[in-house]
Amino acid sequence: MDIALARHRIVTVVGGLATDEKARRFAINVVVATVPAIVLALVFGKWIKAHLFNPVTVATAFIIGGVVILWAEWRESHRGQVSHPQGNALLEAAKAGAPRIESVDDLNWRDAIKVGLAQCFALIPGTSRSGATIIGGMLFGLSRQVATEFSFFLAIPVIFGATVYELYKSRALLSADDLGIFGIGFVFAFLSAFLCVRWLLRFVATHDFKPFAWYRIIFGVVVLATAYSGLIAWHA
Repeated sequence: MDIALARHRIVTVVGGLATDEKARRFAINVVVATVPAIVLALVFGKWIKAHLFNPVTVATAFIIGGVVILWAEWRESHRGQVSHPQGNALLEAAKAGAPRIESVDDLNWRDAIKVGLAQCFALIPGTSRSGATIIGGMLFGLSRQVATEFSFFLAIPVIFGATVYELYKSRALLSADDLGIFGIGFVFAFLSAFLCVRWLLRFVATHDFKPFAWYRIIFGVVVLATAYSGLIAWHA
């Protein structure tokens, strides 16, 4: 996704909240999709940190995520394919298999909730937030481009919120003299995370996830094998 288009979308949405129905719907969808992960993080965050941050959980999440990605890509590559179509069967199959949503402006709040629920899987250590939202979106009927674009915009409140939260947790260490330094650090941390997500989403918009899926599976198997054999002492 081009950064200029993203900037234009953000400016359009912010400037049109009061008058533009599409802008309001888009903003609502982003908020709706962000809420489930926030709620689960607040409720289960401490438990997740205490029980799931370990090599076995991370490796298992890598493997399961890789398998899900391969299945989703297989499903995507077989959209609309039928054997021995008769009459209008080919047309109907193509309609049934084609992505239901081809524009981010066509998303409704129910679609946003589904993608938001997919994003919740990213709370499990070893799960990619971008991967969860894009693959989840594709499985729920979004085209690859729409799933990628919506995932990009979902990353903005997530990155911003995480950065603000970390600053809040460190508030006792802050003083008036440190505000400038922390402010610069905040900006650079946000921009670097933003650009990394932008690059990833721009890449997956034009490439499939198969290499990433195999990497996850192989890495997960290696971690599990070495952890259980004692060959490497992985530390959470």
